[in-house]
Amino acid sequence: MRIRTRKFLGTIALLVLVVLWSLMGMTVAQTPWLANSGLLQAIFYVVAGLGWVLPAMPIVSWMGRPDR
Repeated sequence: MRIRTRKFLGTIALLVLVVLWSLMGMTVAQTPWLANSGLLQAIFYVVAGLGWVLPAMPIVSWMGRPDR
């Protein structure tokens, strides 16, 4: 697969990842046990805000591989 195709597919995958991650984050943020605690909210938003990077790293490294 050419690098141009990988970058196109990787961009789509990253967009899907970010949209799904944010929707899941909004769903979890509305749960009563989290909505009632400021400390848990702070921890959750830090983890949710940075957590999408871990699944995105393999996609980005796959996108940047050189052609054969």
